[in-house]
Amino acid sequence: MSAILVSYEQSAHHRAIFSKFLSGEGNLTFLSDIAPEDRRKILEGTEVILSWSPSKEFAPEEFAQLRNLKMMQFVTAGADHVPFGLIPGHAIVASNPGAYAEAMAEHILAMALSVAKRLKLNHEKMKEGVFDQRTRNKLMRGMSFGVIGFGGIGKAAARLMRALGLKVLAINTSGKTSEPVEFVGTLDDLDHVLKQSDFLLLSIPLTVRSRGLIGERELGLMKRDAVLINAARGAIVEERALYEHLVKFPEFSAAIDTWWIEPQSHGEFRTNFAFLDLPNVLGSPHNSPIAPGVAKNAIRMACENVVRFLKGEKVFGELNREDYPAR
Repeated sequence: MSAILVSYEQSAHHRAIFSKFLSGEGNLTFLSDIAPEDRRKILEGTEVILSWSPSKEFAPEEFAQLRNLKMMQFVTAGADHVPFGLIPGHAIVASNPGAYAEAMAEHILAMALSVAKRLKLNHEKMKEGVFDQRTRNKLMRGMSFGVIGFGGIGKAAARLMRALGLKVLAINTSGKTSEPVEFVGTLDDLDHVLKQSDFLLLSIPLTVRSRGLIGERELGLMKRDAVLINAARGAIVEERALYEHLVKFPEFSAAIDTWWIEPQSHGEFRTNFAFLDLPNVLGSPHNSPIAPGVAKNAIRMACENVVRFLKGEKVFGELNREDYPAR
């Protein structure tokens, strides 16, 4: 039987989920249970790892001990934190696409509606005694919803937007989709989607190509009253360019869930520009996937992908190392 290792700390409830799906597929071990003196032996024999953040779970020298590793499966959907340069090159590396899609789609919809209906702005005005019944809200029906990164999250968000009557313009890697959309293309069609979108969702992975994808030129192509929603990674957007665009065009709005400097990756939350002081910015603390049952679902999906791998079936979310910088 295959040696399977869960390398990040688990609650008893989550351990039970791993055990339910994987105990019959191999010898399941939790790294936190292993004594320091036994780690090397376990790592040398491990064939499959389920990880959250490998650079925090293993010392740099321990990656070389993973000589029998065949697959590293992430419970997370993003992979920009992964030290690909340390993971043995012969191993398959897979993310967990779509694991957090439904919760994030609801969050994206909530942010879009809040901005379109001026909920934050009118709330603040009423606190000051201003009862503004004259300024129009956006009527979203009939508008266009552009999605840069039409994977699990993008598709889930698009379904909710279509229910409100929005047209969907999608960008993915293949330029094809079975989902009902008015347009689908690749990043080569980015300018077209930027120009046409009333709401633009960023749900694309942070890769070598997508880092800094949205800068001054791209923002300049968008409609003056468009809404940019970032549920991907902060670094996909050039921070200064976005701030200056928001200041210059107050009718343009940004709803930001993912930031450039966050506690998980940098040990603190900080912005280099005063985004949260702007009336045309709505922020949330990267909590779009934090909802009941989401972690359980993510573990289940990651385990199911491992089972597919062990059975020789198609693996979902396999990553191309060349898309990410070697860390």
